[in-house]
Amino acid sequence: MTTFEKIMAILNLIAVLLIPVVAVIVGQFLQERVQKRNDKMQIFQCLMTRRITGWAALEAVNAINSIDIVFTDNKEIRNQLSVWKSKCRRDIPGDERYREQCKLLELMANDLGYKDKITWDIIQNPYYPEGLDQQLSMNNQIMNGQVEWAKAAGLLSQMMDKPQQNSEDKDHANT
Repeated sequence: MTTFEKIMAILNLIAVLLIPVVAVIVGQFLQERVQKRNDKMQIFQCLMTRRITGWAALEAVNAINSIDIVFTDNKEIRNQLSVWKSKCRRDIPGDERYREQCKLLELMANDLGYKDKITWDIIQNPYYPEGLDQQLSMNNQIMNGQVEWAKAAGLLSQMMDKPQQNSEDKDHANT
């Protein structure tokens, strides 16, 4: 066996041993990258779809609380999240809070590679049919009415219990 043949045999042996290891490492890297993008997309999609009806729903709150984890490498997004949170106080006008919310969504869109596809104009102009607004308003009225009925029922129950207690107290006093 010549020196060249020995070198080729050694290189073949190294290749046979290294190729599966390299393939596993590359596959794992690609899989983690895809999962990270999917996590980012899930958060972005949740917040985009809830941007007009509000981020108070549990799904949106969970997405917001995941931003620091999933977008950990993007300081600009995390800083904007802090700015948005600071605007969530009751004394801050809603339009100011909404503007910061839209800036956060814009930064997320850019991070996901949608820089020229999901624009500021698209983010600020979601679809919101008038019928949905009417339905939500009616649901709110129904809910408030149910709360009022429950309060009234509680007061009525208390009033009905008091005379009974008074007559029981009188009975005990007479004995």
